[in-house]
Amino acid sequence: MVAELGHFALILALFVATLQSIVPLWGAQTGRDWARDLAAPTAVAQFLCVAFAFGALTFAYLISDFSVQNVAENSHSLKPLLYKISGVWGNHEGSLLLWVSILALFGFLVSVFGRDLPPGLKSRTLSVQAMISVGFLLFMLFTSNPFLRLFPVPLEGNDLNPLLQDPGLAIHPPFLYLGYVGCSISFSFAVAALIEGKVDAAWARWVRPWTLLAWIFLTAGIALGSWWAYYELGWGGFWYWDPVENASFMPWLSATALLHSAIVVEKRDTLKSWTILLAIVTFSLSLIGTFLVRSGVLNSVHAFANDPERGVFILLLLVVAIGGSFALYAWRAPDMKGGGMFRPISREGALVLNNLLLSAAAATVFLGTLYPLFLEVAGGDKVSVGPPYFNATFVPLMIPLLIALGIGPFLSWKRGDLFGVIQRMRFVFLITVAVSVLAGVAVWGRDAYALIGLAVATWLALATIAEMMKRAGWPKAGLSGTWRRLWKLPRAAWGMSIAHFGVALIVAGATGASMLTLEVVNSTRQGDVIEIADYKITFEGVREVQGPNYAAVQGVYTARKDDKAIWQFFPEKRRYFATGRETTEAAIESNLWSDLYVVISGDGANGAYVTRVYHKPLVPWLWLGCALLMVGGFMSLSDRRLRVGAPKRSQAKESTTSPSQTQAAE
Repeated sequence: MVAELGHFALILALFVATLQSIVPLWGAQTGRDWARDLAAPTAVAQFLCVAFAFGALTFAYLISDFSVQNVAENSHSLKPLLYKISGVWGNHEGSLLLWVSILALFGFLVSVFGRDLPPGLKSRTLSVQAMISVGFLLFMLFTSNPFLRLFPVPLEGNDLNPLLQDPGLAIHPPFLYLGYVGCSISFSFAVAALIEGKVDAAWARWVRPWTLLAWIFLTAGIALGSWWAYYELGWGGFWYWDPVENASFMPWLSATALLHSAIVVEKRDTLKSWTILLAIVTFSLSLIGTFLVRSGVLNSVHAFANDPERGVFILLLLVVAIGGSFALYAWRAPDMKGGGMFRPISREGALVLNNLLLSAAAATVFLGTLYPLFLEVAGGDKVSVGPPYFNATFVPLMIPLLIALGIGPFLSWKRGDLFGVIQRMRFVFLITVAVSVLAGVAVWGRDAYALIGLAVATWLALATIAEMMKRAGWPKAGLSGTWRRLWKLPRAAWGMSIAHFGVALIVAGATGASMLTLEVVNSTRQGDVIEIADYKITFEGVREVQGPNYAAVQGVYTARKDDKAIWQFFPEKRRYFATGRETTEAAIESNLWSDLYVVISGDGANGAYVTRVYHKPLVPWLWLGCALLMVGGFMSLSDRRLRVGAPKRSQAKESTTSPSQTQAAE
């Protein structure tokens, strides 16, 4: 009965979303306030319907209701509670329901927290958001219904893919979708602005918090996915340019450019049409990622579906959503002329360079991801595009971007003095050179490109600290005065600096993981010793352990340094009862500077197991940098000037306030 109620709730959500997509937009265009004001209550009603449906599917998983086909195919009664819940979105139908739930959630949030939005913009935005919901609700109800019944009812389920039965993968999809799908709200704001024909500084103030919120969650989702790949897949890598990994990375790059571009619209009233275009492109890349994952054109551990019919439906959605928005942009964009002028050497110029490099990087990833598909459709041979291509095209774009990221915040708005900035940053440059020399000595004999990565990371970290000190009044204010002013800086300034410092740590960590890793692979018996870096790893033997739905062979290893035991490792090789599939569970120990990583495999013939040991310098900085990106984002979001958006004014006051007074008030 609960499954049928969930199905009915989805049908009701479709009707409500259709109403929300048509009536408020018509009301805003014709001046009928009653119709325009229907946007908020219908957005709330749509969210409640979809949330009920999601709760109904979750309940079916919790009680192991194998009469529901989705549950029978993706769950098992022995699964721990956490993985019963995560099984809801660990499949195509359930993940699509999560997709639609987050679409409705963002519409609900705008309806509740967008009280200061102009009524016309709010209603148009919620109508556009509902149009997206209509498309995906139709897709789910006609091709991917999560509430289909199964008869006869099996006694047991097929279980969830063992690779997905992991805490990281349990929480990775919701965060990723909150970012992935959250980009829809920026898209809806952009299309609403095109329909209204108005983009100004106030619009940028309203759209930035929503874009920032989606960007934070997308960052968290990508970081969690990378961390899962690092410790679960057993090969010691955090990123392999998998097409489905790229599907989330492309909108992240575009959303990062959008955040910076919106600053220029807000501060200088220019780059309007470019910012609108970025909002459209960002969500379009999210839709393309959805197509890649669910169309069957890719084979990946991340891919959910292999059904060409579903792919055709999504392709139709892509054509309507992307084609329609670009057609509207082509019609309206020429009228959106910016009023602010600036020199190439200025803060605006640095942000434009930032946008160009990020956009070029996203285009590079897009081409490398989709080129094999284009070639196959054209009748060519099957090819794969892997790390060599991305390293040769993406990395060279990042180096000037990171250098400019250190210089840009020092430049003034409208007109900057590059020579003066270089003079002020001479100590940053000198310290970077000194650190690079020391790093060169440390990595001598390894990958020469590692030195470039470490130098760029050092430059950005030092430049970020120097910019914060300058903002706080150093050196004129003295040490004590600078310290006092530092804590009084706006949260948005702190957020920017923390995020930029996080990027520096990510670059250093990625450099260590990609170029400085040491690896030893041996067939080991009890008592054998593996030497790597300054460590001696002793294989103490194996023992059998029992999990809730698996049995495992657990290796016991002791790491010694200077003849002193410092760590014990317990990597596992698991075999799951329901499917018979095997997985490896790496054992990792970290300090501030490096990770020591141990994996056990093999069948134990003659008491020998294959042991892989990795020493990964600076990798802990990678995860710390990701955390700082999110902290910086949340700190910026907490800044009242960003959080409340544009101030609410009466019409009389708006008509008597000059542009200069408005800018001063903001």
